[in-house]
Amino acid sequence: MPLQIVHHPGYDAGFAVNHRFPMSKYPLLMEALRIRGLAIPGALSMPEPASAARLKLAHAADYVDQVIACRVPEKIEREIGFSVGPRVSLRAQLATAGTLLAARLALEHGIACNAAGGSHHARRAQGAGFCTFNDVAVASLALLAEGAVENVLVVDLDVHQGDGTADILKDEPRVFTFSMHGERNYPVRKIASDLDAALPDGTGDDAYLDRLATILPQLSWQRRWDIVFYNAGVDVHAEDRLGRLALTDNGLSAREDMVIGHFRKRGVPLCGVIGGGYSADVPALAARHAILFEVASRYE
Repeated sequence: MPLQIVHHPGYDAGFAVNHRFPMSKYPLLMEALRIRGLAIPGALSMPEPASAARLKLAHAADYVDQVIACRVPEKIEREIGFSVGPRVSLRAQLATAGTLLAARLALEHGIACNAAGGSHHARRAQGAGFCTFNDVAVASLALLAEGAVENVLVVDLDVHQGDGTADILKDEPRVFTFSMHGERNYPVRKIASDLDAALPDGTGDDAYLDRLATILPQLSWQRRWDIVFYNAGVDVHAEDRLGRLALTDNGLSAREDMVIGHFRKRGVPLCGVIGGGYSADVPALAARHAILFEVASRYE
């Protein structure tokens, strides 16, 4: 079987090309996956929008209703970083459902990736930091509620700390959250994960990978995981506008191989999401996101 990839044209909410959030990376990522022979018949699935009831597993009911009705207060929209109109609302519902669908495919096939997701700044009561709904938190709680899994691990390697995921899941003992991120980067006020690793500005490939290599075995010692959600943000790259770390393309590839290989060799299903990436060169950014899928395809 080819690597299972979840996508939807609605992941692109059509922002202006000069917006700080490079929305065009989503169709460009799919084009990059087609060029690489990964986006093929039998590999692709499309989600339906997530229901309000499912979103309310992780988020406050009034906030979910505001997003679906496109009536999010301006103060919260400012914290999110964009207005929540119909296309943004639909995108958030689709991307969240996409991560849950990818997780189900990972449980069936061993590994699957959503060509979006990783919206880890969305907290229980509101969105923030370009994140409307927290797809990994919703998917984790949905699988637990269904009894599909009993122990969930979140490995968040986006350059920004996974504060929203930590906020939503802090009282859920069946989920363990790990975030490795830039120490001095957004958010200014971190919300403690179960395990956090903060890196100094300018951290490059070798130091980054050495730190990660010491932590992954610790995560596996915690308990037997039924699924891993892996946020493979590429904003750790040296050329990212919002990153402040210094990884190269080779470093990203080595990181993905280290994480995916670690868990797949232990038989743990892995659901990949793409997380952040904010390079001004959006085709190059899409190619960086494609590294996750290239490496994941070797472990199918």
